[in-house]
Amino acid sequence: MNPGGEPERDDTGLPPVDIEIPDDARELDRDVQAYFRELRAERRRQRRGRLNRGLARDSIVLPLLACCLILALITGTLLTVFTATSDQNPVTPPTRGTNTNRPSPQRTTTSPPASAGPSLPTKTAQLSAADVMLDDKPVPLPSLFGVMLVLIPPHCRCATALSRLATIGVTTDAGAILVATQGTITEAQRYQAGLQPRIGRNVGVALDARGVLQQAVPAKGLTAVVISEPTSAGRGDSVAYASDVTSSDLSSGSSPLSLALVNALRG
Repeated sequence: MNPGGEPERDDTGLPPVDIEIPDDARELDRDVQAYFRELRAERRRQRRGRLNRGLARDSIVLPLLACCLILALITGTLLTVFTATSDQNPVTPPTRGTNTNRPSPQRTTTSPPASAGPSLPTKTAQLSAADVMLDDKPVPLPSLFGVMLVLIPPHCRCATALSRLATIGVTTDAGAILVATQGTITEAQRYQAGLQPRIGRNVGVALDARGVLQQAVPAKGLTAVVISEPTSAGRGDSVAYASDVTSSDLSSGSSPLSLALVNALRG
């Protein structure tokens, strides 16, 4: 620069530049701070740009994952509720025609097939004056018509056969009652407690203190009895029975004895 303030001649061929060099470097602080602000702003813009690109790329995946999570939570809640309530409302063993105010058994869909072929031997017995104790209440024997009555002999050792008889009674919606004497009542209660829950809650235990049923039919070993519906003839009660029943006699729902018992229960 010449004393007049005009740029001097430059022989290098570069364009003239008016440069002012401050005497104190601290005067450049504002320019330095502005430069750093611009750098920070540029970095923020770059971060926002990367975030926006990531969201745009996952715009379909994230909502889909959220929907799957919500569906899984709803399904788990419903399964928990249904599992907790599916095994409730136990039913007391039914007795057709009685006035003991017990509810009817739950209907199932696993009934053994009925057949018109096999039948049980029958016998006429005088049961009108006989009672059994069921749920600590005296119940007339004739009122237990159409129910699977299982007579328990002493030292039976017949858990499998007894379980199959009870299953036939329950799955035909007739119900089942284990009939015991004073000497076998504890054994009958033990057998009832050992049944599967869905069967056992529809099976009762009755005390025939005088052994009327054992005397009314040729009871030998484990015996199944089905009393027919009373008639107005007054000639006694028709009783169908099967004595000395074993588990092999009830090996399947289509065995002759199983079909005969189903036919007797369904009248």
